[in-house]
Amino acid sequence: MVNNKRGGDTPIQCDLEANKNYAWCTCGHSENQPFCNGSHKAAKATTPIVFSVEEAKTVYLCTCKQTKNPPYCDGSHH
Repeated sequence: MVNNKRGGDTPIQCDLEANKNYAWCTCGHSENQPFCNGSHKAAKATTPIVFSVEEAKTVYLCTCKQTKNPPYCDGSHH
């Protein structure tokens, strides 16, 4: 199920760098999914979640915005 916003319906695999801040889009308006591009400002939508990881790793980030474990996909899109 796709959220009523422009997010997606499948997670996106991302290679994250250690100790780098990432801004995960929470509103679905970003054209740079799953990351925020500032589109929430014009849409007056929710602000992103800023996060980092302690060591470099590959993760699957949610695009449906229904996850209970943001920013990571938990299968809620099924």
